[in-house]
Amino acid sequence: MRSSTFFIAFLCALFVVATAGAESPNAKTLLEDAKRNFQPIVAPSAVGDPMAAARVELGRRLFFENRVSMDGNVSCAHCHLPEKQASDGLPKAIGVFGKENPRNAPSIFNAALNFKQHWRGDRESLEDQAEKSLLGPASFGNPDQTTAMGKLKAIPAYAGAFAKAFPDDKDPINSKNWGVAVGAFERTLLTPSKFDAFLAGDASALTSQEQAGLRKFIDLGCVSCHNGAGVGGNSFQKFGVVSDYWKETSVTTPDKGRADVTKNDADLYVFKVASLRNVARTAPYFHDGSVNDLNKAVKIMGKTQLGDDLSDKDAADIVAFLGALTGPVPANYSPPEPYPDAQGK
Repeated sequence: MRSSTFFIAFLCALFVVATAGAESPNAKTLLEDAKRNFQPIVAPSAVGDPMAAARVELGRRLFFENRVSMDGNVSCAHCHLPEKQASDGLPKAIGVFGKENPRNAPSIFNAALNFKQHWRGDRESLEDQAEKSLLGPASFGNPDQTTAMGKLKAIPAYAGAFAKAFPDDKDPINSKNWGVAVGAFERTLLTPSKFDAFLAGDASALTSQEQAGLRKFIDLGCVSCHNGAGVGGNSFQKFGVVSDYWKETSVTTPDKGRADVTKNDADLYVFKVASLRNVARTAPYFHDGSVNDLNKAVKIMGKTQLGDDLSDKDAADIVAFLGALTGPVPANYSPPEPYPDAQGK
């Protein structure tokens, strides 16, 4: 008896050793399903073209430049903090002179993957958003672009920086070039995570719970909207397909969403589908910042969009998967030493 027990144990040990590094059939199927719905992002390579590199560096400088705002305190970075994965942790962003923006500030990380910008998709590109933000009443607050550019022209070193980035322009310090430069910098702010390693073929990159959450994310139908490289950000969708969203978020005055832009009733409560990259660290959630807890946000989405009352375990598994979408803060996401003004300050 003792020898036969030893022999069985020996065979089991051999089996464990033989299969320890093997990929399970379930993991392989999950990877195949994931590849059908998502694409990996990779860290951007160094910019080789000198003019393109000059635009990225100028854009970085402008992104952190607060002297262009009417109160001298607000920059692009004001609402996109590195410790918040380039969001600001507020329900609605606070801009110039303490004015509240109408909606939550999403992360600028991976925004280059979005097909449009802003919750209502009323900015066509990163460049369009950057240029128009200069006149936003609760953003930079300038009355016109001439005023905004006048502030830059009063800082001597910007003349050379713009000339280097836009050598063919006779008067390169203009709002269009501001948008181009800021957009060039923002396009470098990609944050690949261990989910991208998984998509590249490393099934061990995700824990068993993260894989379980990904499986549920796919099978429940979350991927019908949250797909692609950004895990969202590439389509519009009504918030409240099955039931009214504000009844779940306890909002008293619903935002009409894209309908206020298009003046089309078919767009009532329609918003850009949020990218879920870095979502575990960018609370509060939704266009109005009405929900602080990611677990609760997941359950609300299950109910309002899919008509499912998710169990605590399903929600926890999905949240675990969403945590795998967090990537490191890009190395270049920090303010350069500011140019001195005309008084040398």
